[in-house]
Amino acid sequence: MHSASHASPESVSVFRPGPLAVALLTVALLAGCATRAPERDGPEARPPTGLDRVPDARPRVEPLRVGGPNKPYAIAGRSYVPMTTDAPLRQTGLASWYGRKFHGRPTAMGEIYDMYAMSAAHTTMPLPSFARVRNPANGRQVVVRVNDRGPFVRGRIIDLSYTAALRLGLLNGVAPVEVERLTHDDIRSGRWQAAMAEDAVLDADLPAVAEALPETDGDGPGYWLQLGAFRQPDGARLLHQRLQTEAAGLAPGLALVEADGLLRVQAGPWPTRADAEQAASALRARLGLPGVVLRRP
Repeated sequence: MHSASHASPESVSVFRPGPLAVALLTVALLAGCATRAPERDGPEARPPTGLDRVPDARPRVEPLRVGGPNKPYAIAGRSYVPMTTDAPLRQTGLASWYGRKFHGRPTAMGEIYDMYAMSAAHTTMPLPSFARVRNPANGRQVVVRVNDRGPFVRGRIIDLSYTAALRLGLLNGVAPVEVERLTHDDIRSGRWQAAMAEDAVLDADLPAVAEALPETDGDGPGYWLQLGAFRQPDGARLLHQRLQTEAAGLAPGLALVEADGLLRVQAGPWPTRADAEQAASALRARLGLPGVVLRRP
């Protein structure tokens, strides 16, 4: 997962290399962690405690680098053309993470990579950038500062720091995520905070249901569990499919509810709040998913 995410120095080239010393420096800047030794990647033997409480990267307006890490480059026979303007970018795809192999070494921007900070690598996002990353399987989301290039494995769209992957629940392997770049206007206006709040699924307790629910179209009155709210429909469908498989008792009462530009995964209805909260508590014990109880008249 990790060592394959970044290329070796022999596979890196730039479009207009200069003298040898300049070319080597350019490779280091463009490839970032691509210039490192081929030892196996992974976590350190004793990671610091409290990493689950590390705060998100705080978005701020930073000027985009001219040239340098934002110049076109090629790795392993594939060409990449980074964005050079402050444009939005939304993607759904696979995320990986990188750790001790690159810890303490230069990123593509020349900064020192800290696997315990909230950062990430992306192949074409303009550097530096801030991005919101969401795990559709559990509703967790984080904000990271993108200061590196990678991952260079087909199908993967972002390489997270160890701590970012930990907070998203992605340390066990490659998994689907939703990625949204925060533009300077998003940051100045505070829209990114509103979007985070809108998409948030409260980290309350919820997982399994002892008794199957009646078939529902998502409109019935009573108490419902909201298990996720997604701007990208793929995320909602992935969670819906997972619940159908791993919480079969919920399946008859699962609903996809679309409103205000979001697709919500909900289950219900239960006749009382106590019943819904009991189901939420049971659901957490089985799947570890967050959720919130909603009431419909």
